[in-house]
Amino acid sequence: RNNGASFAEASEFFETLTAREAKDPRRVAEFTANQALQQSNLGNFSAADALLARAEKLVPARDAVTQRMIRNFRTINQLNQRLPERALAALAQPVTPVYRGMDDEDVRAGYITLPLSEQINRENEGLKRIGGVDTGLTSFERSQVLDAQAEELRGIALRQQGRFAEAEQVLGEALAVIEQVRDGRLVTTAWLRSEIRSELALVAEAQGKMDLAGTSFAEAVAIMEREYPQSPALLAAKARQAAFLGRSGKGDAALDQFAGVIDQSSGISDASSALRGLLGPYFSLLAQKSDGQSAARFFQASQTLQRPGVAQTQAILARELSEGDDEASALFRLAVTRTREIARAATDVARLKAIASPTIEDNQALALAQETLTGLERDQVSLQSRLAAYPRYKVLAPETLKLSDLQGLLKPGEAYYKLLMVGGEAFALFITPDSAQSFALDQNVAGLEKSVAALRDSIVRLENGQPVTYPFDLDTSRALYTTLFGPVHDRLGKVDHLIFEPDGPLMQLPPYVLVTADAGIADYKKRVARPDGDEFDFTGIAWLARDREVSIAVSPRSFADVRAIPASRASRPYLGLGENAQPSTLPVAAVADECSWPLATWRNPINPAELVLANSLLGKGRGEVLVQGQFNDRALTARDDLDDFRVLHFATHGLVTAPRPECPARPALLTSFGDGDSDGLLSFKEVFDLKLDADVVILSACDTAGMATVSASREAGVTTGGNYALDGLVRAFVGAGARSVVASHWPVPDDFDATKRLISGLFGAKPGTPIAGSLRDAQAGLMDDPLTSHPYYWAAFVVLGDGDKALVR
Repeated sequence: RNNGASFAEASEFFETLTAREAKDPRRVAEFTANQALQQSNLGNFSAADALLARAEKLVPARDAVTQRMIRNFRTINQLNQRLPERALAALAQPVTPVYRGMDDEDVRAGYITLPLSEQINRENEGLKRIGGVDTGLTSFERSQVLDAQAEELRGIALRQQGRFAEAEQVLGEALAVIEQVRDGRLVTTAWLRSEIRSELALVAEAQGKMDLAGTSFAEAVAIMEREYPQSPALLAAKARQAAFLGRSGKGDAALDQFAGVIDQSSGISDASSALRGLLGPYFSLLAQKSDGQSAARFFQASQTLQRPGVAQTQAILARELSEGDDEASALFRLAVTRTREIARAATDVARLKAIASPTIEDNQALALAQETLTGLERDQVSLQSRLAAYPRYKVLAPETLKLSDLQGLLKPGEAYYKLLMVGGEAFALFITPDSAQSFALDQNVAGLEKSVAALRDSIVRLENGQPVTYPFDLDTSRALYTTLFGPVHDRLGKVDHLIFEPDGPLMQLPPYVLVTADAGIADYKKRVARPDGDEFDFTGIAWLARDREVSIAVSPRSFADVRAIPASRASRPYLGLGENAQPSTLPVAAVADECSWPLATWRNPINPAELVLANSLLGKGRGEVLVQGQFNDRALTARDDLDDFRVLHFATHGLVTAPRPECPARPALLTSFGDGDSDGLLSFKEVFDLKLDADVVILSACDTAGMATVSASREAGVTTGGNYALDGLVRAFVGAGARSVVASHWPVPDDFDATKRLISGLFGAKPGTPIAGSLRDAQAGLMDDPLTSHPYYWAAFVVLGDGDKALVR
């Protein structure tokens, strides 16, 4: 899965293997190092560093193979961050030498190496398929492969430094070594041989040798077509070749090849991880055109890409579904098996087709392989059709929409705005029922991050553990609005309901706080200039949320699913949960390792007043509120009546980052501690397994819709922002059976009854009012009050899903 660029899925496998082999330090070291590689490939660099350090401590002094693996993975982690100097330093670290016949000497000494034990206990099916006569790699051969990879990595670092002649020599030597191992017949090195040829192509291009570059790119693709025909890695090789065509002035050919990559990606699991950094040239080419076909291609390609957090969240939730014991889980396991069988059958077909002079037996085998592949694909379609009835599968399904399908779902006065961050550049797509326009933003991702950080810090930030707010940065907000919506400003004025799909740093900021006009800013500055001017009085500002309803979407597919699903049939209106009990000590179950949350996490429960108020407005005697000890993770997961409630309302802290930067983020809601193995957390995996039939789940918690703070995300090395918040808790609740989620970017203060007024507006609205409309009206009341006109008081809550649906019926 790693070789095929399925990094998130590979990471989950390695995490499972690490736990399973906990008593064998050698195995744990290898699996932990591999898990680190996946985390680096997913962009979680601090976590990768921590895992590599852990693996390094476990490696025996004579385990030359694992030492080389860790050296290479540490180098890759630096190259993923485009730090070639550090990569070269990592390669310079000494490792134990290996020589041919080392395994024989070990056996004579009574020492059985890991590869030798594997050779004794199992056969290598891959080698059998390619005619290998031996059934395992010796330590020397594994070291050869890893040392060749090290030279490839050295070549990449040299190329990034502009040292092209040196890079060409080093890469050529690496390729020669790889092709010596088992006479180049080792299937598992195909990805490495392809990568080296792609690197040689980039070096040749930099030297102006365009014909040689074109040939090398073609060879890289040919290797992957032969050995990994149904893999993300093949798509990546083709995307690199397409980008080269674009740089060579062959724009139409580049567009056609990119379009082919996107078409093929729809049937390949986890393709987005391999493609996310490679499609920037495609979007740039499409954004330069204004025709309908280009907009449709842009939309289709944009759905191929997932944020790194989504890929990892999907992998975790997929494993959770796979381990269940209901019909959905059984069907899902069968579908996963079919996917793997299809990949193997496609490989057989590709291998047989590649035979230069096929015999009669070869042609018969090819016909049988093609027939098998067709049958498996037919079975898979049937399985996926049956699975589509289950919400838990829908949040995992890779299905995409056509642009025309989304336009058909939009009502008059609605527009869908999709942001896309690719390769450091930012793009947008603005869609109405009868038009679509794609464009590149005039600010890159780094600039957007800077703007969002400035705005978040002017709304609220933690200082000495306390929230502190400052005068809102109107000028930055206005400039950011112009960057995002300038090209479609005139058309936005006709939009009553905006569905906004954020990406990158914009996931940390509610779009409501963008300023759409200069006039209000000028009036504010005049007021503040007076001796009695109040710099916290923002009345009269033209906020984006003032004149329109706003919903947040996590993807076009999820928006379509939520819009199509019928209203809840639950009989009870409301269930409120919050105000966790404060423990004096942490139970044993809550202290697993250094990545466990400290006791102080449970010492600041959120006031349940909003739950009581909401229940009085919506429950009207038929609702239920659970606080203190009754609100615990074990009691909640044990309930079998949660699908009786139309609205679930959590007033508790959302833990969407990790306790420490090097720890994996595992989003959860804070609860009281229950019995048994309770850890006082409702994890997003546990949420996913709940059985709900809710119109809305409200997460009135600490920053469940963004990151805990901008500074926390910086510390954690998270550059995309908000990846686990939206793509963990929210997706888990939708998978459990919720139509929409209302979440908060920060805790709404009780000052000036701000929380009470927002909750009253949501739950006291006229029956049938769209939830986004109820929120807008409640926000407007606070916007017009000088005491609460600062965004800190009114802008925290966002509606995730379809805000056109009603909360109060």
